[in-house]
Amino acid sequence: MRINTLFYTLRQGFRNLFRNKWFTLASIATISACLFLFGLLFAIVSNFQSIVKNAEQGVSVTVFFQEGLEDSRIQEIGEMIARRTEVSNVHFVSAEEAWESFKTEYLGEYADGFTENPLADSANYQIYLNDVSMQPALVTYLESVDGIRQVNRSEVTATTLTGVNALIAYVSAGIIAILLAVSVFLISNTVIMGISVRKEEITIMKYIGATDFFVRSPFVIECMLIGLIGAAIPLGLIYALYNLVMEYILERFAMLSHLLNFLTVEQIFNVLVPVSLGIGVGIGFFGSITTVRKHLRV
Repeated sequence: MRINTLFYTLRQGFRNLFRNKWFTLASIATISACLFLFGLLFAIVSNFQSIVKNAEQGVSVTVFFQEGLEDSRIQEIGEMIARRTEVSNVHFVSAEEAWESFKTEYLGEYADGFTENPLADSANYQIYLNDVSMQPALVTYLESVDGIRQVNRSEVTATTLTGVNALIAYVSAGIIAILLAVSVFLISNTVIMGISVRKEEITIMKYIGATDFFVRSPFVIECMLIGLIGAAIPLGLIYALYNLVMEYILERFAMLSHLLNFLTVEQIFNVLVPVSLGIGVGIGFFGSITTVRKHLRV
């Protein structure tokens, strides 16, 4: 494309924004509303998944050893477990550490009556997973290892957390698909109206030899600008509101502050900005391309 043709296309794209002001404003408002809801949904889902991930990190599988098992074998079992892809961390708890923890948590001053360690055979490995959904595979492996007499796991907790993650993914995908479909529909209507308004002008351009690309490009530029503006507005609103909402929630539910580990606005926007701008421009581009090919017959 020649430089003068490029600048002409860009100028026409900008002018088209003001030729159909009401439809342009309606499209920007709709895309902004859709991407604002998308941004809110993304922030909520990201924080919820972060909270669930933190909860998953506290879910462990505990293995106990057969009586009289040699320390060398216990160490070997630990190394075997640590090499598993499901495992993020392995922590060894000796019988003495287990007894000290039990005394502190449950017995207090009553522990003085014990002269020997009643948990002498309670040495164990506490195993933390990369993904709690991998727990069944790990448990099956552990139960087959020679020297392990018992495997304790949080099956209900693991199943619940896995189900919650799956539910969030499906619901989020459905809502996002609906929002994108609505936005593309509005963009398509804007392009159709623009073609109708400029029908005579386009016909003249075709008679004097303008190519299809030359005629269609301004519509594509126009819709991409609409998508870009429609994405920038909700990003600014969400940025301004995010910290205020998080602070309000933490103050309102102070008793749950140890559970509500929210992501920072920077962590959210590192992903949300490129994704929202890409969606906005993408909606404008693909919506206009599809509609122009279908309705521009001059």
